[in-house]
Amino acid sequence: MIAPDLDLVLPDELGALHFVGIGGSGMSGIARMMHARGHRVTGSDRAESPTVAALRDAGIPVAIGHDAAHISGAEALVVTGALWQDNPEYVAALERGIPVLHRANALAWLVRGERLVAVAGAHGKSTSTGMAVEALRTLGQDPSFVNGAVIQSAATSAAWGEGELFVIEADESDGSFLLYDTAIAIITNIDSDHLDHYGSAEGIEDAFYRFASRVRETVVLSADDEATRRLAERMRADRAAGTPGPRIVTFGTSPDADVRVSDIGVEGPVAFTVELDGARASGRLAVPGRHNAVNATGVVALLTVLDVPLVDAVAALDGFAGTQRRFESHGEADGVRLFDDYAHHPAEVAAALQTARSVVGAGRVIAVHQPHLYSRTQAMAGEFAAVYESGADHTVVLDVYGAREDPIPGVTGALVADAFADTGRVSYRPDWDEAARRVADIAEPGDIVMTLSCGDVYRIIPQLRDALGQRAHP
Repeated sequence: MIAPDLDLVLPDELGALHFVGIGGSGMSGIARMMHARGHRVTGSDRAESPTVAALRDAGIPVAIGHDAAHISGAEALVVTGALWQDNPEYVAALERGIPVLHRANALAWLVRGERLVAVAGAHGKSTSTGMAVEALRTLGQDPSFVNGAVIQSAATSAAWGEGELFVIEADESDGSFLLYDTAIAIITNIDSDHLDHYGSAEGIEDAFYRFASRVRETVVLSADDEATRRLAERMRADRAAGTPGPRIVTFGTSPDADVRVSDIGVEGPVAFTVELDGARASGRLAVPGRHNAVNATGVVALLTVLDVPLVDAVAALDGFAGTQRRFESHGEADGVRLFDDYAHHPAEVAAALQTARSVVGAGRVIAVHQPHLYSRTQAMAGEFAAVYESGADHTVVLDVYGAREDPIPGVTGALVADAFADTGRVSYRPDWDEAARRVADIAEPGDIVMTLSCGDVYRIIPQLRDALGQRAHP
């Protein structure tokens, strides 16, 4: 893993840029923004993908595979944190003295001097960022933005706008959210994740405290999350002791939230009511899920901070259609609906399964779980098993997607499967063809099959569709 340099002094000019791992959701957006501003941009990735194809269509050359020759002409290298340190392009850049920037450092360079809205939190960042961008565009404010996922209404994850605001998804996983000069922040929640970087839950909370304390104008915080409540108390104590700090606005279902949501619908596209200072407004999204109503309330709080009237703020989110890989529909096969979700932490999985349950009707929910990271699987196998056992009717477990980590002996998807109390409700199938056939054996018309992981589990969807189709037409 390559960490961002939090002390790096950014140069005034970057010149020609080569992105290693350009096909990633965050990397591709930054590459597009640099290209749109006139930089010569090239890239490389390990495999073809729709994202790579779209970058080429935009005029950015992308090579498949990694080779030192690909960095010819580059004046700076931009890398993803998941890059292996023996990557030949990375090694060649170090040998030749070419500056290397973590993608977060490159994003910090992009947003210099902007009035920055940064959306942070353990869960819900990409969706909340997408909501903020769509609402601001609906209100005619035309922000620039870089998100970690494609916003369906914008058909892109990043674009320059003409407005004064720049909205980004701020990643806490490696501390890179501390790089940004943030004017307004949303913090959706804080959870005990990324312990490989922080070492402890206290380390994570301290990082969020540093992030929030440096915000120049306002921090919008969840009133429902215990860790964000502790953060708010800590910041208020600073203010009481005479330390300057940002304004704090809270949101959520909690009775003491400044911007409170209630009357959340439980089936289909979610409806809800938001209250602020005695005023009430009703809203409806085009996506299901209680958590999306809460995310929307955080964005409404942001908009009211920007002096948008409550009714207009809620209306600006009407019909929000989501972001890619967040309960994203992939059609139907033999009467079985297929969805994909980025959920890779037990809390995210629980929310995704709850969303599926809200729309499945009389059918069942069948999950396909790809564990992400060996360290997370080792630490949370029991939590994952408990969430899947309570939220899904059956779970097919694949093997671990290691991403930036080396394998840990004995850590496989079997750890999750073996932690189920009812072994009849889980199947461990590390071979994807066997996994697809197992799903086809279980699924019935009216069911939902949902893949869950921030790895590459979405690539199994064509195999699932084929297996279901072969069942219908042998």
